[in-house]
Amino acid sequence: MITVEHVYKRYHNHHGSDWVLRDIDLHIPKGVSVGLVGCNGAGKSTLLRLIGGMDSPDRGRILRQCRVSWPIGLRGGFQNNMTGRQNVKFVARIHGNERSIDDVIRFVEDFAEIGEAFDEPVKTYSSGMRSRLGFGLSLAFDFDVYLSDEATAVGDKAFKDKAKKAFKDKVGQASLIMVSHSEGILKDLCQAGIWLDRGQAFWFDDVNEAIQAYHDSLEKKKQPRSASPRKSGDTGQATQATSQTS
Repeated sequence: MITVEHVYKRYHNHHGSDWVLRDIDLHIPKGVSVGLVGCNGAGKSTLLRLIGGMDSPDRGRILRQCRVSWPIGLRGGFQNNMTGRQNVKFVARIHGNERSIDDVIRFVEDFAEIGEAFDEPVKTYSSGMRSRLGFGLSLAFDFDVYLSDEATAVGDKAFKDKAKKAFKDKVGQASLIMVSHSEGILKDLCQAGIWLDRGQAFWFDDVNEAIQAYHDSLEKKKQPRSASPRKSGDTGQATQATSQTS
């Protein structure tokens, strides 16, 4: 289980520092794959980084009673002056795994499909090549929960299909927490959903209901200002779904 307790997060800049996430309180059960939905800037990648331990909340805490991967698909995490092979070897040594280091290297090299670039410095990689390398490296280890930030959107159709199949193969052995603009993938791979809106998070036991809540919010934003929305009922369905699971 992953527990997010009253988490707040913001990033300071010269424009001010509004909260990206405000008082997020969630319990993600073991074995349940979850899709994160919301507008651009709603905090989906931020929440994923916090769950993965790549960032820390300003307030609150996150408890992990399981092995959680780093977010697959996010840039960063590699030493730019080292080659892909050297980075994989370095991570394999530090992280520890039942497989030998050579097995991990072979798996990542085969999965990433970046050819001779595997032995070139990572600083020469495109963002897609970095993502492929990170994707393969994550799958080389046995996690209880895999985090994915648009990982299945990288590369050509053949690699996208390969990435999707890799996640499907993990379902049953592990669970996923996914950010994706492809609602089809979320519906295919996830059972539950979290809708992020204006710094708040709403849990739904059914990912389809989370996606519908997101769509409904977009429709409300398109309404003319003169159409007085219900202030107390705008998020009634989502709030009810949250209370039922807490």
